[in-house]
Amino acid sequence: MASFVDQAKIHLHAGKGGDGAVAFHREKYVAAGGPDGGDGGRGGNVVFVVDDNMTTLMDFRYKRKYTAENGADGQGKRSSGRDGEDLFVRVPRGTLIRDTDSGALMHDMSDGEPYIAAKGGRGGWGNIHFATPTRQVPRFAKPGLPGEERDITLELKLLADVGLVGFPNVGKSTLLSVVSKAHPKIANYHFTTLYPNLGIVYADEGKSFVMADIPGMIEGASDGVGLGHDFLRHVERCRLLVHVVDASGSEGRDPVEDYEVICRELRAYGSDLAQKPQIVAANKCDLVDEENEGLKKFLEHVEAEQIPVVSISAATHRGLKPLIDLCLKMLSDLPPAEPFEPDYIEPEAIPETAEDIRILHADGEWQLEGEWLKRVAASVNFSDYESRMYFDRTLRRAGVFDRLESMGVQENDTICIYDLIFDYHF
Repeated sequence: MASFVDQAKIHLHAGKGGDGAVAFHREKYVAAGGPDGGDGGRGGNVVFVVDDNMTTLMDFRYKRKYTAENGADGQGKRSSGRDGEDLFVRVPRGTLIRDTDSGALMHDMSDGEPYIAAKGGRGGWGNIHFATPTRQVPRFAKPGLPGEERDITLELKLLADVGLVGFPNVGKSTLLSVVSKAHPKIANYHFTTLYPNLGIVYADEGKSFVMADIPGMIEGASDGVGLGHDFLRHVERCRLLVHVVDASGSEGRDPVEDYEVICRELRAYGSDLAQKPQIVAANKCDLVDEENEGLKKFLEHVEAEQIPVVSISAATHRGLKPLIDLCLKMLSDLPPAEPFEPDYIEPEAIPETAEDIRILHADGEWQLEGEWLKRVAASVNFSDYESRMYFDRTLRRAGVFDRLESMGVQENDTICIYDLIFDYHF
């Protein structure tokens, strides 16, 4: 049996923009046709889309890097390059997309809308854009910009209307199997269920809802004991909880204590789980008569907390219709599940001056770093003289050279800007 995978870390790399073209118009009887190099195409985006046929993140265990297509280079005759194809990554509904470095939520894939997680780089300008009255034959163009590159974490939180919670071996899987068409593995030992199971419960008049069997609930689950911490996150998605308890005490356990332990774990986990509407399903009532002192004590304890309780037997199907009807009634009064609000903040806009550039100096060598500087350097073709002069003017206008001179740069000192190394001259 394949293991359930509900978290995955992957790397995204959007496509690079195509380079602008250096070309000149040549046509018989047309003198001085001028530049006509086209722009490069946009790099492809990495786009997440919902696939309702997927139920796990298993696919991401074997493939960790997702790269979109680069944009095509520009051509002569003012022809722009073709945009790179977007890369569509399919995920189950309910997947959360988080920035790995900060842990911040970027998007909740519950609404079914496509989400661009990494944007393709802009295509470079062709030389047609650089013609001026004093520079009528520009022999340079701008390279395309690199696409966004980032590490993200995918986290699947099942979307279910009703979540079954309770200790192992209290009959949650059996209950799910008899009220829906789900076929979970069922056996008489703890932790039979190693991953959540979903089933659709069809009721009268065409009404239905999704029910999930949430495993791993034991004492200490909120602190990561057993499988609890891995699966408690799925309870956050449920609109209604059905707390299944072995009311017969068939394994020598106290139903009241079992009920209270699970409630404490829900409160300890946070996320307002304990405040979710709840129904208690007193299961295995076929094993004891209605006058059983343990059963009566348990029912009185739950009713005293003003929580609806239904006596059922999943094995004999006793009490299942009243339970389903009560679920439908309560769900009809509850609002739909709200998507989680993103809290990811995009990095600040790239500065237009040299103020935020980091400058390190040691033994006549100056190292310059900064996002703005990196993008400027990426947009220049250093094999072309005019393009290098454009880079020089850009740095000078931004105040980079003034800042270096105020810090004491000397003639012939070495300047390092990422992969670019040159000597400084006043």
